[in-house]
Amino acid sequence: MTHDTDPTPHADAAPGAGTHQHQPEGQQPHDAPAAEAGETSTTAAEPADRIAELEAEVAAMREKWMRAEAEMQNLRNRTKREIEDARQYATQKFARDVVEAAENLKRALASLPARTEGEEGIVKSMREGIESTERSFLGILERNGIVAVDPQGKPFDANLHQAMAEQHSDEHAAGTVMQAWTPAWTLHGRLLKPAMVVVSKGHA
Repeated sequence: MTHDTDPTPHADAAPGAGTHQHQPEGQQPHDAPAAEAGETSTTAAEPADRIAELEAEVAAMREKWMRAEAEMQNLRNRTKREIEDARQYATQKFARDVVEAAENLKRALASLPARTEGEEGIVKSMREGIESTERSFLGILERNGIVAVDPQGKPFDANLHQAMAEQHSDEHAAGTVMQAWTPAWTLHGRLLKPAMVVVSKGHA
């Protein structure tokens, strides 16, 4: 008894049926490239974040440095002013005592008799001697920054003048210094001693 045998596979057989490939459970073939792309994106983001962080730190340090430099410059300027003030005004107490001597010379002149045509020789010599001494003394004071400011006829200034009295006057407007007992003294522009003055109240 003979059986017919066909060497060709059946036409209805599914292609690849004899070579079935097994994939690991839960994994698709395209998963690996996707995972690699995600890792590359994360790796690229890390340097950018680090650069931004470093730039922020540099900006903060620059701001702190500029603030410290400004504070140091202010300190240098303040120290320079304090040293200059100490140099210029260290003699302030001594200067006040010196101007007392200058005012005494003025009082000595005022105490002499009024100048006349035929005044005695001794009185004339005394006046000339005191006037010469006063001029020389005032020159020395001015060379050392001590200046006398005559307030006569000027508006009253509370920063420079001390009102000792007020009087009515037909010749001086109200608020004008009509008489100065002493001048205002300054040391390098700073008030050393105020002028003692009489202030006009205007017309009676």
